[in-house]
Amino acid sequence: MIKKRIIARLDIKNEYVIKGIHLEGLRKVGDPNILAKKYYDEGIDEIVFMDAVAAYYDRNSLSHIIEKACEEVFVPITVGGGIRTIDDIKKALNSGADKVAINTKAIENPNFIKEASEIFGSQCIVASVVAKKISDNKWEAYIENGREPTGVDVITWVQKLEELGAGEIMLTSLDKEGTKKGFETELYKEVESVVSIPLIASGGMGNSKDAINLFTKANIDAIATASTIHYNIEDIKSIKNSIIEKDIKVRI
Repeated sequence: MIKKRIIARLDIKNEYVIKGIHLEGLRKVGDPNILAKKYYDEGIDEIVFMDAVAAYYDRNSLSHIIEKACEEVFVPITVGGGIRTIDDIKKALNSGADKVAINTKAIENPNFIKEASEIFGSQCIVASVVAKKISDNKWEAYIENGREPTGVDVITWVQKLEELGAGEIMLTSLDKEGTKKGFETELYKEVESVVSIPLIASGGMGNSKDAINLFTKANIDAIATASTIHYNIEDIKSIKNSIIEKDIKVRI
Protein backbone atom coordinates (compact mmCIF):
# COMPACT_ATOMS: atom_id res chain seq x y z
CA MET A 1 0.00 0.00 0.00
CA ILE A 2 1.31 3.45 -0.92
CA LYS A 3 1.73 5.57 2.19
CA LYS A 4 -0.41 8.69 2.44
CA ARG A 5 1.21 12.13 2.29
CA ILE A 6 0.60 15.18 4.43
CA ILE A 7 1.25 18.38 2.48
CA ALA A 8 1.50 21.93 3.79
CA ARG A 9 -0.19 24.50 1.58
CA LEU A 10 1.13 28.05 1.78
CA ASP A 11 -0.88 30.66 -0.12
CA ILE A 12 1.26 33.77 -0.54
CA LYS A 13 0.44 37.42 -1.14
CA ASN A 14 3.03 40.19 -1.06
CA GLU A 15 5.70 38.19 0.79
CA TYR A 16 3.29 36.85 3.43
CA VAL A 17 1.47 33.57 3.90
CA ILE A 18 -2.21 34.40 3.96
CA LYS A 19 -5.41 32.49 4.73
CA GLY A 20 -9.04 33.18 4.08
CA ILE A 21 -12.36 31.41 3.68
CA HIS A 22 -13.45 30.30 0.21
CA LEU A 23 -10.17 31.91 -1.00
CA GLU A 24 -11.52 35.33 0.08
CA GLY A 25 -11.13 37.63 3.10
CA LEU A 26 -7.41 36.97 3.23
CA ARG A 27 -5.39 37.69 6.37
CA LYS A 28 -1.67 37.46 7.06
CA VAL A 29 -0.47 34.46 9.06
CA GLY A 30 3.32 34.58 8.77
CA ASP A 31 6.55 34.52 6.81
CA PRO A 32 6.59 31.77 4.14
CA ASN A 33 10.20 30.72 4.72
CA ILE A 34 9.87 30.59 8.50
CA LEU A 35 6.69 28.51 8.22
CA ALA A 36 8.17 26.23 5.56
CA LYS A 37 11.19 25.49 7.79
CA LYS A 38 8.91 24.90 10.79
CA TYR A 39 6.76 22.41 8.89
CA TYR A 40 9.83 20.69 7.47
CA ASP A 41 11.27 20.28 10.97
CA GLU A 42 7.93 18.82 12.13
CA GLY A 43 7.97 16.17 9.41
CA ILE A 44 5.86 17.49 6.53
CA ASP A 45 6.06 15.35 3.39
CA GLU A 46 5.74 18.10 0.79
CA ILE A 47 5.07 21.83 0.60
CA VAL A 48 2.93 23.69 -1.93
CA PHE A 49 3.60 27.40 -2.44
CA MET A 50 0.70 29.14 -4.21
CA ASP A 51 0.92 32.71 -5.49
CA ALA A 52 -2.51 34.00 -4.45
CA VAL A 53 -2.33 37.19 -6.52
CA ALA A 54 -0.65 35.88 -9.67
CA ALA A 55 -3.89 36.31 -11.60
CA TYR A 56 -3.68 40.08 -11.14
CA TYR A 57 -0.16 40.33 -12.53
CA ASP A 58 -0.23 37.45 -15.04
CA ARG A 59 2.92 35.95 -13.55
CA ASN A 60 4.24 33.90 -10.67
CA SER A 61 6.50 35.91 -8.37
CA LEU A 62 7.66 33.31 -5.85
CA SER A 63 11.10 32.42 -7.25
CA HIS A 64 13.06 34.22 -4.54
CA ILE A 65 10.96 32.59 -1.82
CA ILE A 66 11.49 29.15 -3.34
CA GLU A 67 15.23 29.71 -3.69
CA LYS A 68 15.47 30.61 -0.02
CA ALA A 69 13.24 27.73 1.06
CA CYS A 70 15.44 25.22 -0.75
CA GLU A 71 18.39 26.22 1.42
CA GLU A 72 16.70 24.73 4.49
CA VAL A 73 13.82 22.56 3.28
CA PHE A 74 14.50 19.17 1.71
CA VAL A 75 11.13 17.78 0.75
CA PRO A 76 9.38 18.08 -2.63
CA ILE A 77 8.17 21.60 -3.36
CA THR A 78 5.32 22.51 -5.72
CA VAL A 79 4.83 26.04 -7.04
CA GLY A 80 1.49 27.28 -8.36
CA GLY A 81 -0.28 30.46 -9.40
CA GLY A 82 0.45 32.29 -12.63
CA ILE A 83 2.12 29.36 -14.38
CA ARG A 84 1.18 30.17 -17.98
CA THR A 85 4.17 29.40 -20.21
CA ILE A 86 6.92 26.83 -20.64
CA ASP A 87 9.36 29.51 -19.48
CA ASP A 88 7.33 29.95 -16.28
CA ILE A 89 7.78 26.25 -15.58
CA LYS A 90 11.51 26.43 -16.31
CA LYS A 91 11.85 29.39 -13.97
CA ALA A 92 10.01 27.60 -11.16
CA LEU A 93 12.07 24.42 -11.54
CA ASN A 94 15.31 26.38 -11.80
CA SER A 95 14.39 28.10 -8.53
CA GLY A 96 14.37 24.69 -6.85
CA ALA A 97 10.77 23.53 -7.21
CA ASP A 98 10.14 19.89 -8.03
CA LYS A 99 6.67 20.39 -9.49
CA VAL A 100 4.35 23.10 -10.78
CA ALA A 101 0.60 23.39 -10.23
CA ILE A 102 -1.39 24.63 -13.21
CA ASN A 103 -5.05 25.69 -13.22
CA THR A 104 -6.09 28.73 -15.27
CA LYS A 105 -3.81 28.09 -18.25
CA ALA A 106 -4.95 24.47 -18.42
CA ILE A 107 -8.58 25.56 -18.76
CA GLU A 108 -7.68 28.18 -21.35
CA ASN A 109 -5.45 25.82 -23.33
CA PRO A 110 -5.68 22.14 -22.31
CA ASN A 111 -2.86 21.19 -24.65
CA PHE A 112 -0.52 23.18 -22.41
CA ILE A 113 -0.69 20.27 -19.95
CA LYS A 114 0.24 17.84 -22.73
CA GLU A 115 3.12 20.02 -23.92
CA ALA A 116 4.42 20.59 -20.39
CA SER A 117 4.28 16.92 -19.44
CA GLU A 118 6.10 15.92 -22.62
CA ILE A 119 8.89 18.44 -21.98
CA PHE A 120 9.32 18.07 -18.22
CA GLY A 121 7.74 14.70 -17.47
CA SER A 122 4.34 13.99 -15.92
CA GLN A 123 5.90 13.83 -12.45
CA CYS A 124 6.49 17.60 -12.64
CA ILE A 125 2.97 18.57 -13.67
CA VAL A 126 0.25 18.93 -11.04
CA ALA A 127 -3.18 19.81 -12.38
CA SER A 128 -4.75 22.22 -9.89
CA VAL A 129 -8.54 22.10 -9.92
CA VAL A 130 -10.80 24.38 -7.87
CA ALA A 131 -14.30 22.95 -7.61
CA LYS A 132 -17.59 24.54 -6.55
CA LYS A 133 -20.70 22.44 -6.08
CA ILE A 134 -23.60 23.44 -8.31
CA SER A 135 -25.98 20.48 -7.74
CA ASP A 136 -25.96 16.93 -6.38
CA ASN A 137 -22.81 15.16 -7.58
CA LYS A 138 -21.97 18.01 -9.93
CA TRP A 139 -19.18 20.55 -9.54
CA GLU A 140 -17.96 23.43 -11.72
CA ALA A 141 -14.28 24.26 -12.19
CA TYR A 142 -13.15 27.76 -11.19
CA ILE A 143 -10.04 29.66 -12.26
CA GLU A 144 -8.17 32.85 -11.26
CA ASN A 145 -7.67 31.62 -7.69
CA GLY A 146 -11.32 30.64 -7.31
CA ARG A 147 -12.80 33.88 -8.56
CA GLU A 148 -14.06 32.98 -12.03
CA PRO A 149 -16.49 30.19 -13.01
CA THR A 150 -15.73 28.36 -16.24
CA GLY A 151 -18.77 26.25 -17.03
CA VAL A 152 -16.44 23.22 -17.09
CA ASP A 153 -17.65 20.07 -15.32
CA VAL A 154 -15.06 18.92 -12.78
CA ILE A 155 -15.59 15.17 -13.24
CA THR A 156 -15.17 15.41 -17.00
CA TRP A 157 -12.23 17.79 -16.59
CA VAL A 158 -10.15 15.62 -14.26
CA GLN A 159 -10.42 12.72 -16.71
CA LYS A 160 -9.23 14.98 -19.50
CA LEU A 161 -6.31 16.20 -17.39
CA GLU A 162 -5.16 12.62 -16.83
CA GLU A 163 -5.41 11.91 -20.56
CA LEU A 164 -3.32 15.01 -21.30
CA GLY A 165 -0.49 13.77 -19.09
CA ALA A 166 -0.90 15.43 -15.69
CA GLY A 167 1.04 13.50 -13.06
CA GLU A 168 -1.33 14.23 -10.20
CA ILE A 169 -4.34 16.36 -9.33
CA MET A 170 -4.62 18.82 -6.48
CA LEU A 171 -8.36 19.26 -6.00
CA THR A 172 -9.57 22.16 -3.87
CA SER A 173 -13.16 22.43 -2.70
CA LEU A 174 -14.07 26.11 -2.93
CA ASP A 175 -17.10 25.50 -0.70
CA LYS A 176 -15.01 23.97 2.10
CA GLU A 177 -11.77 25.96 1.72
CA GLY A 178 -10.78 27.77 4.91
CA THR A 179 -13.88 26.64 6.86
CA LYS A 180 -12.10 24.01 9.01
CA LYS A 181 -15.34 21.98 8.80
CA GLY A 182 -13.94 18.90 7.07
CA PHE A 183 -13.30 17.82 3.51
CA GLU A 184 -16.03 17.54 0.88
CA THR A 185 -15.96 13.76 0.89
CA GLU A 186 -18.43 13.22 -1.94
CA LEU A 187 -16.34 15.33 -4.31
CA TYR A 188 -13.24 13.23 -3.72
CA LYS A 189 -15.13 9.94 -3.93
CA GLU A 190 -16.51 10.96 -7.32
CA VAL A 191 -13.14 12.11 -8.66
CA GLU A 192 -11.08 9.18 -7.39
CA SER A 193 -13.52 6.80 -9.06
CA VAL A 194 -12.71 8.20 -12.53
CA VAL A 195 -8.94 8.86 -12.37
CA SER A 196 -5.96 6.66 -11.58
CA ILE A 197 -3.28 9.32 -11.01
CA PRO A 198 -2.55 10.52 -7.45
CA LEU A 199 -5.17 12.81 -5.94
CA ILE A 200 -4.43 15.53 -3.36
CA ALA A 201 -7.40 16.81 -1.35
CA SER A 202 -7.32 20.49 -0.35
CA GLY A 203 -9.87 22.61 1.47
CA GLY A 204 -11.68 22.12 4.75
CA MET A 205 -9.32 20.34 7.13
CA GLY A 206 -9.82 21.46 10.70
CA ASN A 207 -8.02 18.65 12.54
CA SER A 208 -6.63 15.15 12.13
CA LYS A 209 -10.11 13.60 12.43
CA ASP A 210 -11.01 15.23 9.12
CA ALA A 211 -7.99 13.63 7.44
CA ILE A 212 -8.82 10.24 8.94
CA ASN A 213 -12.42 10.52 7.79
CA LEU A 214 -11.39 11.30 4.22
CA PHE A 215 -8.68 8.63 4.02
CA THR A 216 -11.22 6.11 5.31
CA LYS A 217 -13.97 7.01 2.87
CA ALA A 218 -12.09 7.86 -0.34
CA ASN A 219 -8.95 6.62 -2.05
CA ILE A 220 -6.97 9.83 -1.61
CA ASP A 221 -3.19 9.85 -1.91
CA ALA A 222 -2.55 13.02 0.08
CA ILE A 223 -4.19 15.83 1.99
CA ALA A 224 -3.10 19.45 1.86
CA THR A 225 -3.55 21.39 5.07
CA ALA A 226 -3.22 25.08 5.89
CA SER A 227 -5.40 26.42 8.71
CA THR A 228 -4.80 23.40 10.96
CA ILE A 229 -1.06 24.03 11.07
CA HIS A 230 -0.98 27.79 10.47
CA TYR A 231 -3.15 28.38 13.54
CA ASN A 232 -1.42 25.70 15.64
CA ILE A 233 -4.57 23.61 16.04
CA GLU A 234 -2.36 20.55 15.53
CA ASP A 235 1.22 20.10 14.41
CA ILE A 236 2.41 17.72 11.71
CA LYS A 237 3.63 15.08 14.13
CA SER A 238 0.35 14.89 16.04
CA ILE A 239 -1.63 14.72 12.79
CA LYS A 240 0.47 11.81 11.57
CA ASN A 241 0.32 10.01 14.92
CA SER A 242 -3.46 10.28 15.00
CA ILE A 243 -3.70 8.85 11.49
CA ILE A 244 -1.30 6.01 12.30
CA GLU A 245 -3.38 5.10 15.36
CA LYS A 246 -6.24 4.34 12.95
CA ASP A 247 -4.02 1.89 11.02
CA ILE A 248 -3.71 4.21 8.04
CA LYS A 249 -0.20 4.20 6.62
CA VAL A 250 1.46 7.59 6.29
CA ARG A 251 5.01 8.59 5.55
CA ILE A 252 7.17 9.04 8.64
